[in-house]
Amino acid sequence: MLKSTLLVIAAALAVLLVYAATKPDTFRVERSLRIHASPERLHAMINDLHSFNTWNPYERKDPALKGSYGQTTVGAGARYGWESHEVGTGSLAILETVPASKVTMALDFVKPFEAHNQAEFTLQPEQDGTRVTWAMHGPVPYLAKVMHVFINVDRMVGTDFEAGLANLKTLAEKAVTEKAT
Repeated sequence: MLKSTLLVIAAALAVLLVYAATKPDTFRVERSLRIHASPERLHAMINDLHSFNTWNPYERKDPALKGSYGQTTVGAGARYGWESHEVGTGSLAILETVPASKVTMALDFVKPFEAHNQAEFTLQPEQDGTRVTWAMHGPVPYLAKVMHVFINVDRMVGTDFEAGLANLKTLAEKAVTEKAT
């Protein structure tokens, strides 16, 4: 009986590991939202890491988060690092910025799992506002593929991106309303 149970467990584990190996080698999570503010205004709120962290959903998840800024906090070369029991440990750096159009960041996570990803914010003018798209992509090593069998990364990270974009919308539209009055 024990031998049969162990064989079933070993077979199930083998199927799981083979299935995980068929998962994609890269991932991409993307969300977008239309915001009633100019691309210039929104770019400034993303391209300045102090401003970025006023709406960053991960910064809001842990009031005890310990963050530290680099010597540069705006534009290419700007850096920020964090340590948190809730959102892990890592750093981000702005790699590229195109005024009123795009900000690209390198995201390096140390804990709870090591990962090296890239985030992109693109700003597309639309009637009465701007479509802001927040995307993150990166490699998926084999161990992460096994985890992806059980965890829906798109839903997990996408929910955070949706919250962050909603925070950005609230702050940006409030600023536009205050300027108009």
